[in-house]
Amino acid sequence: MKLKSLTCISALFLIISLPGIAQQKNKFTPQPGLLATIKKNFADADAQYKVLAKNLKPGEFPKAYHPETNKQENSNSGWWCSGFYPGTLLNIYEENHDKALLTEADIMLATLAKEQYNTHTHDLGFMMYCSFGNANKLNPSPEYKQILLNSAKSLSTRFNPKTGTIKSWDSKPSDFLVIIDNMMNLELLFWATKETGDSSFYKIAVTHANTTIKNHYRPDYSSYHVINYDAETGAVKEKKTAQGFANESAWARGQVWGLYGFTVMYRETKDKKYLDQANNIAKFVLNNPNLPADKIPYWDFNATNIPNALRDASAGAIMASALLELCRYTNKTDGLRYFNTAQSIIRTLSSPAYKAEPGTNGGFILQHSVGHFPAGTEIDVPLTYADYYFVEAMKRYQAFAVK
Repeated sequence: MKLKSLTCISALFLIISLPGIAQQKNKFTPQPGLLATIKKNFADADAQYKVLAKNLKPGEFPKAYHPETNKQENSNSGWWCSGFYPGTLLNIYEENHDKALLTEADIMLATLAKEQYNTHTHDLGFMMYCSFGNANKLNPSPEYKQILLNSAKSLSTRFNPKTGTIKSWDSKPSDFLVIIDNMMNLELLFWATKETGDSSFYKIAVTHANTTIKNHYRPDYSSYHVINYDAETGAVKEKKTAQGFANESAWARGQVWGLYGFTVMYRETKDKKYLDQANNIAKFVLNNPNLPADKIPYWDFNATNIPNALRDASAGAIMASALLELCRYTNKTDGLRYFNTAQSIIRTLSSPAYKAEPGTNGGFILQHSVGHFPAGTEIDVPLTYADYYFVEAMKRYQAFAVK
């Protein structure tokens, strides 16, 4: 299971490999200074991920780094974040052509491959599409496609027609828990329909998204984190926000998972209701009085200690990447706002306040993310998915410079 080395990346490859480029409605001009910063960021990221690789034992995937104890937290391939590390390696390799990163990615893909048959998680989109999906874009192969297809089949087993959703967390039999994060895993199902012509994957994704609009969203377009359904009747039993400040609060990363997910829904279906949903989520976030001027959100928009609440760099990175796609589909006024916001976020995350000096931070690129504040885990630390979406956002920004 090896990717072929790339000697160059053509403008055409950039255009077809980044979602939404071919459907561009609006045109925006990236700033030369920020493009130069991004080029340096990729060079630094290359060095950082070589440091990160040294901190892994065979079979391990990075989760986080704890600067106060100088200890790295790793996982096995079954953890929901396992696909981000190889995906980031591949995205940095695509930019820098450093074969050491490609070799490391190949090793991690081989370890991750068995998760294609994992039917106990909804996170196969994160795990397999962010890894093997990127690998297949760089070097399409029957092996990668089969792994992705098996992953989509495994994910589909968690769909319940009664609830109209894909089950997120396994728990007691009377509960059917669905989290907003699940919107990020639907892209794998759309890929499977396009690859095979089997519309069942597409139908599951659309049904899940429609149910999410109905039950996860409040009138102001903020989102709950968790909906608990009755698996027999499909009725909503509870609405909660497990990783946020309170059940009725707007957990920042949850809001941008939805923003990203409904942008993908519009790309894949061209159904305007998904574009409207994405725009409404974007406006909730961008018009929120508790969004800081530099656009890096507090970990929860309703945290009681704002402006002293912790920021979440991962939420900022996800938001930037989502907005750099959404800006291509919406009207010119909103599009410009989205583009400029993403530009601001990338600039802020590139500053010493968030971007680590090479050789520090355990090898992670970004500092200051928040995983699960109420549980007291991954508080103000580097996180693997913050790096992934920061790198993706930078790639998407660079694509605007392609003529």
